Order: sequence, then structure tokens, then C-alpha cells
Amino acid sequence: MGFIAFLKTQFIVHLLIGFVFVVSGLIINFIQLCTLLLWPINKQLYRRLNCRLAYSLWSQLVMLLEWWSGTECTLFSDEATVKTFGKEHVIIILNHNFEIDFLCGWTMTERFGVLGSSKVLAKRELLYVPLIGWTWYFLEIVFCKRKWEEDRDTVIEGLKRLSDYPEYMWFLLYCEGTRFTETKHRISMEVAESKGLPKLKYHLLPRTKGFTTAVQCLRGTVSAVYDVTLNFRGNKNPSLLGILYGKKYEADMCVRRFPLEDIPQDEKEAANWLHKLYQEKDALQEMYNQEGIFPGKQFKPPRRPWTLLNFLFWATVLLSPLFTFGFGVFASGSPLLILAFLGLVGAASFGVRRLIGVTEIEKGSSYGNQEFKKKE
Repeated sequence: MGFIAFLKTQFIVHLLIGFVFVVSGLIINFIQLCTLLLWPINKQLYRRLNCRLAYSLWSQLVMLLEWWSGTECTLFSDEATVKTFGKEHVIIILNHNFEIDFLCGWTMTERFGVLGSSKVLAKRELLYVPLIGWTWYFLEIVFCKRKWEEDRDTVIEGLKRLSDYPEYMWFLLYCEGTRFTETKHRISMEVAESKGLPKLKYHLLPRTKGFTTAVQCLRGTVSAVYDVTLNFRGNKNPSLLGILYGKKYEADMCVRRFPLEDIPQDEKEAANWLHKLYQEKDALQEMYNQEGIFPGKQFKPPRRPWTLLNFLFWATVLLSPLFTFGFGVFASGSPLLILAFLGLVGAASFGVRRLIGVTEIEKGSSYGNQEFKKKE
């Protein structure tokens, strides 16, 4: 094991990375709070500033994937589709099987210049998570309780508010509603059988309300739907902790573009279109499992230096005073100050671990275990 590889496994290094992320995130959130003053004066300037502030935070996680772990992301698509990346408003449909599927999506948005303006239909619980939910609030992310009767008006209003967004945005939808687990899959397929829908082997039954509403509300703004099917070579199941430890993964992403005008305007027909799409996604997963490759031409968009430079900037600004302060505490010889400093370090460690826990499948929500049994 080389020295760099050894450093990547050390807890103190992980703690310093977490410190930079958390403190820079709090600073960014404070700046975002100040930008609210711009909203009534110049809404579009407010949005452009917040896109860049969000980029400064999210790109630190992308840096971990691209530069720290060296994970490779390969696109399987066609040249015409790849040429549209970063040049139009789109809805993204991504399978929700892995802890870092969102991070693989983010690395693609970064490489095509839309990371700061990327959107998602997110569960409302995330709104109260420090850094993650707070940053999304200022980005006008659409939050929902995942109870359509309560969400309908809120979701429609949030989507329509994005119709004049000044930066190209990729709006991510996890149509399955929750991460794939064997228990959720079994229940989901029971629902599919009761509704007379074809069973899926690798996906949960897609929930159509969010998709059909997004298509209706963003029609005229969004140009296309990108269907993205993600897998990892070697049948690996990566985690954010694995990334933090410097483990390298190889992600393959099959991307298909569907012009929005090809998607039916009628809600029932659009729902049927989505079910058919997931049957195709299931077939793509089956092909990948058998052949280890997706159809289409392979593209490897080059990683950009901005994620690394952004992290180095924050690390320089925040770690220098931390080291100076820590040295001063221990040099003072005061047991009270030393204990207080160690307590602060422990609290920071706990906070970072809790943030990582948000991505872990086994600690994910139980949504889907019973909700699939309810009528959509």
C-alpha cells in the first residue's frame, strides 16, 4: 500500500475532509440566506448566484468520487444524444439501486456544466437535514411528503415556478420512489400482479403521478426526458464510505433521449409510457448482467479540474486556522480547553457520520414496504 493509499484509510483524514465540507457548507448556507434579499429585486440574479454557491458545496462530493477514489464513469449512448448534454432543460429518470447513484449522476452534471442548477423531486424529510436540505431549499428544490393527496398542489406549484429558470437544469426523478430492496421489490411485484402490470426483475414498480405531473408542468420548458440506467462493473455495490476510503469503482450509465413531444399528453397514456420504459430498463439490466455491457457507443467525458480546485480553496481557508487553533489549545496545557477541543472533534465526527448515513440503503426509509400496498 502506497503512502497516498494509506492516507485515504485514516480516520483523521476523513474527519478533516468532513470538517471542510460541513463548515464550508454552513458558510455557503449563510451566504444563501443573505441572497434572499435579492429575490424581490432580481429573481434571476438570485438564482444564478445560488447555482454557483450550490456548486461550491456539491462539487466537493464529486471531487471525492472523481479525484479521491478515482471512480470512472462511462456513458453508453449515441453522439446525437451526448451533443445535447448541458444544452437543454431535461427530466432525468434514474434507477435507485445504489447508495451513490446520485453521486454518479452529479459527476455527469458537473462534466456538462449543470451541477449547480440540477434539481430533484425530494422527500420532505431531507429539507430538515443540515447542508443538504438547506442548500436545496435555496435552489427551489421541489419537496414532497410522498402522499399525493397532500403533495399535489405543492408539487405543481414548485414545478411551475421553475418554468423560467435561467440556467439549463437537469430535473432528476426517482420514479420508483425509494431505493430498491428485496422486501420492497417483493411487495411491489405483488402490486404489479394485482394491477395486471408486467413484473419487473430489477426495478420497483414506477410511481406515475410525479412523472406525469412533471411532464405536464414542465412542458414548454423541458425539451426531453433522459432515461439513465446505472450499473457497476464486477457486480459491486459501492457506498459513500467506500468512496471516502479511496475505493475505485467503474460505473456504466446507459443514456437514452426521448423528445418531450414523443411522450403522450394524456395522463393515463403518459403513465403507460412510463411503465413501458421500465420494462425496457429491466431488459437493459438483464443484458448488462449477462454481457457486462450496455448497448450503444461508449463515451468517457473528461473530468474537469474545478471540483479539485474548489476543494483545495476551502481546505486552505478552513484548515489553516483549525491547525493554528488546535496547536494553541494543546500548547496552553489547560485540561478544560483540551477536553472541550476533543469534544468538538467528537461532535464533528458524529455529525459527518450522520450525514453519510443519509445515503446508506440499510438506514433508508421504510417507504415502500407498506406504501406499495396502497392505491397510487
